[in-house]
Amino acid sequence: MSSIRQNPYPEALPDFRNLGVTARALIVVNLLVLVAILLTESDWRNVLNTYVTAAAVFEPSLLASLALFYVGAPWLLRLPYWVGCVLVIAVALAVVAATHALLGAFAAGDLERTLVLTALVAAVVLAYLRLHLKAYSPALAEARLQALQARIRPHFLFNSLNAVLSLIRHDPRRAERTLEDLADLFRELMSDGRNLVRLADEVNLIERYAAIEQLRLGDRLRLSWELDDAPMDAMMPALVLQPLLENAVYHGVEPGTGAGDVLVRIERRGDRVLMRIENPWLQPGSGTRAGNHMALDNIRERLMLFFDEEARLDARVEGARYRVDIEIPYRGRA
Repeated sequence: MSSIRQNPYPEALPDFRNLGVTARALIVVNLLVLVAILLTESDWRNVLNTYVTAAAVFEPSLLASLALFYVGAPWLLRLPYWVGCVLVIAVALAVVAATHALLGAFAAGDLERTLVLTALVAAVVLAYLRLHLKAYSPALAEARLQALQARIRPHFLFNSLNAVLSLIRHDPRRAERTLEDLADLFRELMSDGRNLVRLADEVNLIERYAAIEQLRLGDRLRLSWELDDAPMDAMMPALVLQPLLENAVYHGVEPGTGAGDVLVRIERRGDRVLMRIENPWLQPGSGTRAGNHMALDNIRERLMLFFDEEARLDARVEGARYRVDIEIPYRGRA
């Protein structure tokens, strides 16, 4: 197996359309200005007045720069990392120079000194955002994904093959179709999960998985699909829904003695995509299987990697049902 280092994740600028990125940039710039004032102001009683005066000058430039980065985010993401960094700093300098000219006498101070400080602050912000991205390194996420793939439950494969063997004589067409689904499923599970995929592809994957499980469990597995309002062109990380559906079957249906109802609901509300997978909740000690939350942790990590604070994953028990809700921003294919 090739190592992760042989498949380096290309560096790219942060997505300036992400709320978390914008908020961090605002906070870091304001903190840097405040620290500079604290270091240069001899009388701490004047710190607040000095900060307010400075904010009246640098905040318009900061907000204008972030607005430009928001508009140009799709293009910036396609640039080589260091080229993008140079461009971001250049735009920040141009905005500061334009603001300085517009404000005139109110923007007191040496323009050259202001531009140097702007370049330094922009470089510090970019370095911080880069370090933050590396905290959720794609290499780490890929390693966890490979660990998740490596622990595909053997019972699922063996039981699926046994189910196919039972069909070969009396329903060879269905057996062949099931083997094709099984091959496609494992091909997707072993693929590179570092890129965004269309929701339509993810739904197709879980439908193939559900067909195999339906063959194994028969009437014991009752699936409800609510996909009429699903935005099939939405982009999302790969292998988010399949592990959740697998958990729903493994923990909520198989250990029980009767039929288990599993719900898959996907819809779009405004600029958000809402996904829910719901299954029966069996009380501890009633045949339930212990889980290590690896799938949930892996999915939460990758959602943070791709969408930062704009994504949410919530898992909880409500009555006799276990529910996992995922919320991500709607993004169509660029």
